Amino acid sequence: MPASSARPYKGVFPVVPTTFTASGELDLASQKRCVDFMIDAGSDGLCILANYSEQFALGDDERELLTREILGHVAGRVPVIVTTTHYSTRICAARSRRAQELGAAMVMVMPPYHGASIRVGEAGIAAFLRELSDAIDIPIMIQDAPVSGTPLSAPFLAQLAREIEHVAYFKIETPGAAAKLRELLRLGGDAIEGPWDGEEGITLFADLDGGATGTMTGGGYPDAFREILAHWFAGRRAEALAAYGRWLPLINHENRQCGLLAAKALMLEGGVIACDAPRSPFPPMPPAARAGLLEIARGLDPMVLRWGR
Repeated sequence: MPASSARPYKGVFPVVPTTFTASGELDLASQKRCVDFMIDAGSDGLCILANYSEQFALGDDERELLTREILGHVAGRVPVIVTTTHYSTRICAARSRRAQELGAAMVMVMPPYHGASIRVGEAGIAAFLRELSDAIDIPIMIQDAPVSGTPLSAPFLAQLAREIEHVAYFKIETPGAAAKLRELLRLGGDAIEGPWDGEEGITLFADLDGGATGTMTGGGYPDAFREILAHWFAGRRAEALAAYGRWLPLINHENRQCGLLAAKALMLEGGVIACDAPRSPFPPMPPAARAGLLEIARGLDPMVLRWGR
């Protein structure tokens, strides 16, 4: 059983991509192979139904199906975080209760927002999270990401951690993440159980210096991040930096050129999944971006290119 099975959760918790057929149907066989690969590649835990899972393209019935099927297939091998973001407090709480019932270790939410202009102020966000916390008995991770269009200051996040029972984990994906993590830890103290980073690990080393104990990356090469963090947690700073340097071209290409389709492209190339298509209207990956991704990956030999062959 991985060390991260007990709280505080730490380490590599990549986002599981949602696998579709070429016509846009859910492909559950590929989905289960994807999960098996990600666990075999050293993931300390998994996150499902996140933005990198194309959660915005899923129906409520599909969310329910995927949560049930994935948690059942993982069967406790690693902890699973379920993203339950919704503008409605009531719906977010109901999603979160259901995730807990099905075996989720944690839920992840963004502050309530809709479209480009509907936002909620700090008092409303705090009320939203209090109601969510009252509805469940597992930790809540707040995703602090530009996509929500909602500024979340370190003092406000620390206040939420101190005052709301289950708010304990924070995924910081804003510019200057390392400095924000430091400030969050300074202000929140022991109430901050999990200071994490994201953004495909593009700022991972600086964020580790800032106090991050977990990272939520893309799902294509968990073995890379497992290597980096194994050195880091053992106090081998130079080795961690060297490993990060080796993998950084692939991390950069995913973050800047390929986005959420990178993991599926790598998994298709390695025989993990049957199709790497997104669901319409999300555009397919440009051929040049795919070629660059695979060229860099082949030079690094991640497990994903060998696992299904």
